[in-house]
Amino acid sequence: MAHHESDRDTSFAAVPGASVGIIGGGQLARMTHRAAIDLGITVHVLCPDEHEPAPAAGARWHQGTADDQQAFRTLAAAVDAITLDHELVSRDGLERLVNDGYTVRPSPTALAFAQDKLFARSALGDMGFPVPSFTEVTEAAQVGAFAAVHGWPVVLKARSGGYDGRGVELVSSVGDARTVLSRGGNWLAETFVPIATEVAVVIARRPGGQTVTYPVVETVQVDGICVELVMPARIDDAVAASAIELGTSIAHAIEVTGILAVEMFITPDGELVINEVATRPHNSGHATIEGSVTSQFSNHLRAVLDWPLGSTAMISSVAVTVNLLGGDQHVEPTERLDEALEDPDVHVHLYGKGWRPGRKLGHVTVTGDDADTVLAAARRAAAVLIQP
Repeated sequence: MAHHESDRDTSFAAVPGASVGIIGGGQLARMTHRAAIDLGITVHVLCPDEHEPAPAAGARWHQGTADDQQAFRTLAAAVDAITLDHELVSRDGLERLVNDGYTVRPSPTALAFAQDKLFARSALGDMGFPVPSFTEVTEAAQVGAFAAVHGWPVVLKARSGGYDGRGVELVSSVGDARTVLSRGGNWLAETFVPIATEVAVVIARRPGGQTVTYPVVETVQVDGICVELVMPARIDDAVAASAIELGTSIAHAIEVTGILAVEMFITPDGELVINEVATRPHNSGHATIEGSVTSQFSNHLRAVLDWPLGSTAMISSVAVTVNLLGGDQHVEPTERLDEALEDPDVHVHLYGKGWRPGRKLGHVTVTGDDADTVLAAARRAAAVLIQP
């Protein structure tokens, strides 16, 4: 029987809806795309390779780099708003989009707090927020002079471009500092902060100022890379309340739109010190996918589109995430997925990324009533997936 054009079922044709462009196609864009599907949002991603995690999972791919102005313009013309998967984006390029009337969230001004550590330290310190003592350094003698006042060891941080432990060095002498600075680049020196606990506060903020804040997340770092998360953090209630107030105040002060993650140190005396800020969905919010009424990815989309924000209430007492990091030996997590899933409480997220040592290949989340119990379950599943 012949079929005519009028016989076609058009009920599944493209449905009008919102669209969001993401510069960067990594795992954060991939998880944002996943959240977008349920909201009928079409996600377009700009990245060099169509096999990166987000386009490989079905997001619409635009080829280009994070400093390709023409690609920015093509992406912006296709969507309602532009947002980011990472900070390593041309701020000048984003400024041009804003000047031409396109919607970019977070704004280039807010993005500067995540891109430029010296700017962030200076601006947040001037606003009265607790930051470590710091100074810009270009030569080892300046590090020595800083240490003469503040003591050794000194933390050297790359002004821009550092992530997952890269661009952070602990030095104990002028000679050590000289070795680090000889690599080139722009650096700042900071006081070494004694740390009892590392935490993060994840906030979603709309353009008009509405915010919602997730429970404080306890983070465990190894060599500068986050390996485990516990939500809510196992800290004093008063300290947790102060951390949430601090994070929310920063979100308003820098007028961020979307997700803001504020990483903080808690000293042995219970004082809070700002470490870094990220103006995008963040590793410290991954437990919100299973652990919260509304995930950070869904709230990021809502905020970017200026939609009402969802509840950040937890749907279990505790949610724990363990990151899957590539080890020294090549192991593919997919090969042991069935074994890891034998625990019915385990939620596995694989990013579709090729293995290399230290690379984040995915994460495991377990929810429940007791932090130690769920942490042990998440560690067991992670070990199954990545240990040789």
